[in-house]
Amino acid sequence: MKIVVLDGYTENPGDLSWEGLERLGELKVYDRTPSELCAERIGDAEIVFSNKTPITEDVMAQCGALKYIGVLATGYNVIDVTAATARGIIVTNIPTYGTTAVAQYTMALLLELCHHVGEHSDCVKKGEWSSCEDWCFWKYPLVELADKTMGIIGFGKIGQAVGRIARAFGMSVIFYDAFPVKEEVLFEGCRQVAMEDIFRLADIISLHCPLFESTKGIINKDNIAKMKDGVIILNDSRGPLIVEEDLKEALVSGKVGGAAVDVVSKEPIALDNPLLSAPNMIITPHIAWAPKESRQRLMDVAVSNLQAYLKGEPCNIVGI
Repeated sequence: MKIVVLDGYTENPGDLSWEGLERLGELKVYDRTPSELCAERIGDAEIVFSNKTPITEDVMAQCGALKYIGVLATGYNVIDVTAATARGIIVTNIPTYGTTAVAQYTMALLLELCHHVGEHSDCVKKGEWSSCEDWCFWKYPLVELADKTMGIIGFGKIGQAVGRIARAFGMSVIFYDAFPVKEEVLFEGCRQVAMEDIFRLADIISLHCPLFESTKGIINKDNIAKMKDGVIILNDSRGPLIVEEDLKEALVSGKVGGAAVDVVSKEPIALDNPLLSAPNMIITPHIAWAPKESRQRLMDVAVSNLQAYLKGEPCNIVGI
């Protein structure tokens, strides 16, 4: 049985092992695959794994042996699932592998906005503290989180984890979710509210919802106008949740006090992305998911997904 990994580098740049997949078949791993080479590289393989390389209906039509597509991520929009289902091809994803890492990273973004640790360290190394007339200085306003309100849009496992950390910092937590939330996942100091209440009441808004038509552009000028002056906005979920030009304008005006994102509308980021020139803006290159521990979990689930499929008991199936 032939197994092909189309774009393995971001999952495993060399610090993990592909041994689990190697035990299950004849494995070929490509670091990256241009779209025009996708069908050629899959060839007559029965099993293919992809992280961000699109697998279209046309590609599937050229790869008659293909029976299983494993997405090396939670999101699976790069796969034409409708076409796969019609052809009897199983598509699986990797749910919840990055919950801890992404929640931790959300707070890293928030703390950097509150304290600008990296920039203050750079100032010290440039000699600004050595030449300072006072025993200390700060270049930006410093923000204490206790007694602030964290508004979370999307209260799945990551949203819940962010909420619990926010409570540990002394914040109250309000959340909105489009789906029913089980009573047992709630904790003291958090409550469910309407979307409008998130915009109206939150000092910090953190996005953890999927990208649907209903959530695309949810951070836009109209909703920003409903927010508190100086609100902080965080996004390490999906870039298109934010209308980037609207966010830039709100940062320039001061309506939004600061924003930090790990995802943008087009990745890698385009040089003309308006957020690159926005004030009080932190942008990182889609790395919330990427600690080694998180990637190892991803690898382990990818292997177990394939093992389950080979036993005739496929799990983590996605479909229409």
